[in-house]
Amino acid sequence: MIVWINGAFGAGKTTTARELIELIPNSTLFDPEVIGGALTHLLPAKHLAEVGDFQDLPIWRRLVVDTAAAMLAELGGVLVVPMTLLRQEYRDEIFGGLAARRVSVRHVLLAPAETILRERIADREVPPELPDGEIRVRQWSYDHIEPYRAALGSWLTADAHPVDTSALTPYDAAVRIAEAVRTGEVPVCDIVQTPEPTAETVAAGVLLFDEQDRVLLVDPTYKPGWEFPGGVVEPGEAPARAGMREVAEETGLTLEDVPRLLVVDWESPKPPGYGGLRLLFDGGRLDVAATRRLLLPGPELRDWRFATEEEAADLLPPVRYERLRWALRARERGAALYLESGVPVG
Repeated sequence: MIVWINGAFGAGKTTTARELIELIPNSTLFDPEVIGGALTHLLPAKHLAEVGDFQDLPIWRRLVVDTAAAMLAELGGVLVVPMTLLRQEYRDEIFGGLAARRVSVRHVLLAPAETILRERIADREVPPELPDGEIRVRQWSYDHIEPYRAALGSWLTADAHPVDTSALTPYDAAVRIAEAVRTGEVPVCDIVQTPEPTAETVAAGVLLFDEQDRVLLVDPTYKPGWEFPGGVVEPGEAPARAGMREVAEETGLTLEDVPRLLVVDWESPKPPGYGGLRLLFDGGRLDVAATRRLLLPGPELRDWRFATEEEAADLLPPVRYERLRWALRARERGAALYLESGVPVG
């Protein structure tokens, strides 16, 4: 199990985590900042200069998941992880990756009042050997107050168990967290556990349209970016039937007719992914009554919306958008297309 301690920079996550491992039996501290520091020695300076924060590096997010899972496999018990996560898509990627490894996460948010937070940042100690460290470290923390405030107002408090630490010492906060974890007041994150593939997979998605010909997109809790209803085809299952099954599981809608194939896209393997075949089917147009029946299971999907092609370009990862774009062209022409990594061939 992981106890993930979130909060703004300067909220006292690391000091609280150090107190917490003394209160939770068989627990170990894992600070992902260590991975960020290691990457400064492993990656070219030019590559590092392209991002403003090591959290923006996919390799950092991947290594956090891999390292946490490896530490738990080696040590067992509980891993206490103090790390700020303010971008929901990074939370989805990391927590989803942990869920895929059957690692449960209890998400705690240290939430002092903003005035207290600013006071703590102002009093924060900075390593003397860091050139201009006092100015840079404190300014970094101040600059992230606004993103923290935005995360609080959109998703963070709904996802994490808040602990107001305005009047608490790190030890007092740790005592409160340990008790909340012990009693179950901090629940295990409600996120689907999708096993990571060990070979190429076949996945089937279904495009559903409203009366304005906008396409239905869903927002998974276990990976970043929006998606189409659908999923991996199970052994012995017909791809179109798999798409119909996934639509029913994810939206509560039952498709009466087998959907028509729009595109077959071969996704090339990109380590650590294996790639495989990705099929998109035309599930047809939903009337207003069907749209009102749309339901979403909490552990798997967070939200849904109908989007125009232009809106989908901002919501979907590039490879999925290319797949959608060509699927819409195939739908207009009435003929299926074969793609390789989102590009029509043949």
